[in-house]
Amino acid sequence: MLNFDREKYLKVTRGAVGLRDEIEKVVEEVTEKGYTNIFLIGSGGAVATFYPFEHMLNSISTVPVYAEIAAEFVLSNNRQFSEKSLVILSSLSGTTEETVAAAKYCKERGATIIGLTGEYNKPLANIADYALVNYAENDFAGDSNQLILFLLTFNLVHKNGEFPEYPEFADQVQSLPDKLVKVKEVGEAKAEKFALAYKDEAYHMVVGSGNTWGRAYSYAMCVLEEMQWIKTKSIHAAEFFHGTLELVEEDTSVILLKGEDDTRPLMERVERFAEKYTKKLTVIDTQDYELAGINEEFRKYLSPLVVNTLLQRISVHLEDKRSHSLEIRRYYRTVAY
Repeated sequence: MLNFDREKYLKVTRGAVGLRDEIEKVVEEVTEKGYTNIFLIGSGGAVATFYPFEHMLNSISTVPVYAEIAAEFVLSNNRQFSEKSLVILSSLSGTTEETVAAAKYCKERGATIIGLTGEYNKPLANIADYALVNYAENDFAGDSNQLILFLLTFNLVHKNGEFPEYPEFADQVQSLPDKLVKVKEVGEAKAEKFALAYKDEAYHMVVGSGNTWGRAYSYAMCVLEEMQWIKTKSIHAAEFFHGTLELVEEDTSVILLKGEDDTRPLMERVERFAEKYTKKLTVIDTQDYELAGINEEFRKYLSPLVVNTLLQRISVHLEDKRSHSLEIRRYYRTVAY
């Protein structure tokens, strides 16, 4: 595969699932302490990674779960938040200004904080009551965070007397790193074909729903816009027909991220429309990829992870075909703003 370091990827993802014992110890302690709700707080790609978990947890648990953008959360005086809230924050560097500010805000108000980060001895790890640390870089951070969150959040729900399948689910999550490499291998040709066809495309629509909506939001903003400087709009499939459809023409690039959860019919509706009105439709469907040994009922939860691992390959090929490094920034962490 183009510019893919298999050993590095496996080190990162196996490192994530290797935290299972530590995660389960943290869950035991916070459950014993007690909490009334869960806040998932981050910025940019980090909060986007939380959106699928907000969606999934609210479908399997009675514990209220809120995914919040860090900077807005600090300013908004959310009345659901209290010292009895359990807060999970994420920042790969551990230094994201808005996320660190949110961590300090939560700490001052007595909430219990779990920090997901890639480094010890950074502000987020130091502020959190519990720091879950797995070293990763931007290329594989999304997979690392999601694997950790599957073990963390689904165990929290399990300890609340819900999702009794957790032990079997966690065992299968721990087997995913090698399976995700296989997904990449199978999707490689399609990723290269997309990059060749769309390397000069000026505008994309990226559509998701349910637990793929966060991936649509983050891929449009954090990759196509931030890393490739391509004008892109992320659209929720349920809202596509309330305005955005009017911009679809026969040469409009529409990218659909189809998962396997209960919102799949929303994506199929957009697909039927796009097939009629554009010649530039790309469908990334998690159902097309085998996850050997994973129970059928668990696949719907894993859709955002499968989508993410496939999009990583598209990113690498776009970087190559467009001669535009994924590391170049004009403004982000380059100028004061």
